[in-house]
Amino acid sequence: MAKNEGSDEARSGKLLDELRVPPGPVDLSKWDSRATTGFSGSKDEGKVALDELGPKISDYQERLYAEGRTDGQRSILLVLQGMDTSGKGGVIRHGAGLMDPQGLRITSFKAPTPAEKRRGFLWRIKQALPEAGYIGIFDRSHYEDVLIARVRNLVAPPVWNRRYGQINEFEAELGESGITVVKCFLHISADEQRARLDARLDDPTKHWKYNPSDVDERELWPAYSEAYQGALENCNTPEAPWYVIPSDRKWYRNWAVTSLLLETLQNLDPQWPKADFDVDGEKARLAAT
Repeated sequence: MAKNEGSDEARSGKLLDELRVPPGPVDLSKWDSRATTGFSGSKDEGKVALDELGPKISDYQERLYAEGRTDGQRSILLVLQGMDTSGKGGVIRHGAGLMDPQGLRITSFKAPTPAEKRRGFLWRIKQALPEAGYIGIFDRSHYEDVLIARVRNLVAPPVWNRRYGQINEFEAELGESGITVVKCFLHISADEQRARLDARLDDPTKHWKYNPSDVDERELWPAYSEAYQGALENCNTPEAPWYVIPSDRKWYRNWAVTSLLLETLQNLDPQWPKADFDVDGEKARLAAT
């Protein structure tokens, strides 16, 4: 299978460079969740800019899909992680909505079943990986096993500590197999989360999205912040770097993640497969019918 190099050159791009987490310790309190890194326009201009990405990302996605339908082995895996209300669904709706659904594979991971737990924490992740030519999107992912598992003491500290290395090995293998991993942490503030939860309670059409357990999880905000910092520090590799997406502004979040995907596709630069038949001969045959 084709190998995706984990070099800086293979990960270059304006926003890929600006939002990438640098090596070393991570202090999320120093990351501005209301920033609009790489974009200087207004909210309305941001929404227009997102729409303008549509034809470009759709074209590159179709090329990747076509490549995969022939002898191509490459695909992309977009991992979306973030606190409750950070907007994973919004990114999928507004960003992935610009692309052809036949080339997407979207998976939302809930709590693992007892059978899944017996197979190891990466087993169900491997079942959902994108095939060649596809863009896979994970709404939550294998990182839950070093996040909620850590915060809620679902496993002992030596277990979740060991998982950092297992995740790094796994993601390196994905790169070797032709899967480019794009990991986005949707970074929101505690104040913004409170406002979004409050808005859900005020709107009867949003009550279905509200879960009383969200408040229970919110009370553990410091512990979750520490767990996310641990994931960003320990699993930030050349093969699968992390990107922090300021997400207090929904319009910017959607534009930023979509732009990262587009830059990733442009780096891969998939080409239209050449015909494996005689085009002129087929034209003549068709004309004769």
